[in-house]
Amino acid sequence: MTTQQTVPHTDVVIIGAGIGGLTLALALRERGIQATLLERTSELREVGAAVALSANATNLYHRYGVYDALDEVSWPQTDLVFRDGRTGATLARTPVGESYKERFGADYWGIHRAELQRVLSGAVGMDSIRLSHKVTGLREEDDRVLIDLADGSQLSAGVVVGADGARSIVRKWIVGHDDAIYSGRSGFRGIVPTEQLTELPDPRAIQFWVGPTGHLLHYAIGGQGEDVNFLAVTRTPAQWTAQDWVVAAEDREKFAAFAGWHPAVTQMVGAVDIDQRWALMRRPPLRTWHRGRVVLLGDAAHALVPHHGQGANQSIEDTYVLAEELARGDLNNPTAAFEAYEARRKLRTRGVQFASWQVAEALQVPDGPEADARNAAMAETDFIEDKLAWIHGYDPTVDQGLRPGALVG
Repeated sequence: MTTQQTVPHTDVVIIGAGIGGLTLALALRERGIQATLLERTSELREVGAAVALSANATNLYHRYGVYDALDEVSWPQTDLVFRDGRTGATLARTPVGESYKERFGADYWGIHRAELQRVLSGAVGMDSIRLSHKVTGLREEDDRVLIDLADGSQLSAGVVVGADGARSIVRKWIVGHDDAIYSGRSGFRGIVPTEQLTELPDPRAIQFWVGPTGHLLHYAIGGQGEDVNFLAVTRTPAQWTAQDWVVAAEDREKFAAFAGWHPAVTQMVGAVDIDQRWALMRRPPLRTWHRGRVVLLGDAAHALVPHHGQGANQSIEDTYVLAEELARGDLNNPTAAFEAYEARRKLRTRGVQFASWQVAEALQVPDGPEADARNAAMAETDFIEDKLAWIHGYDPTVDQGLRPGALVG
């Protein structure tokens, strides 16, 4: 049997050096707790092209000391716009910009994931990140967790945080099986230089183009808003049979749901070659996010479909609460800290999960009375104040009692 003396030991190990894991390392450091991050890849790289960070997350980056560095490589959104995907008619427009920052205290950014990870990893320090450390299993002992790695070696930790994303091996270890559920929709992703989008109105606004067969979300990214990131979402067969969440696709497939749509849509989707289709998967809420000395964070705990753009933001919220509870608790006996963390985060994240699912249903409705009623409701709505304040205005450092609301109605 391997003895503890032969296994390198760390008080806190974070599995996954993505947005959630890196941000948690900063949150823990702020409270005097050093953590080691294990990353399966040989270099830091984020899956997906870009991310929109709302004030519920960017306010925390003020606290963690990286706001200014991120601000230099991000684009603050100017407006939130909903359009008819075929005619281009504006269904709703809500100013963002300075009014948003005044309302919520921080910007609403679009940023390359690679830039976000670069800034965060630089703040954490590569001496705390171990690359090419693929975790294959976990084993509990009385006072520690043994972490098995793909190269046959082991590490030991007093606390393990699974921040390894929606396809989390740590979640599978806690649950006992893979509980991913296909949402019935898949997406095509891409980044296009803004200057190429000659048909696009309001190129530096965050926009939804809606229709009965799909919807297109896009927003500006980069320090000068020089690129536009898009996600084109379509309904696909009810059963997703691929073992992986990303499958090969023919480039022409991306146009199927958008035939006859506005030139801005077809120009954007056609501007990049696409050879992958992403299944939009969700996870059912868990009864518990922890087992023994192991706890989940971010998508590993509460993966959600991306229609509210809140996956990364909810992970960032988690980091504050988990770090606070671990700091006020006992690392040698973390159960009480885990339970307090879950109690503070479960209702919030379940509300955002449900709201994210509702968005796709509201954006993709058949032509006729249902679409007419949605459009009329949109036209009368201040989306930031009426529909998104409970998300974007949330402060995890206090209990505001905010509760979810529907996208429309």
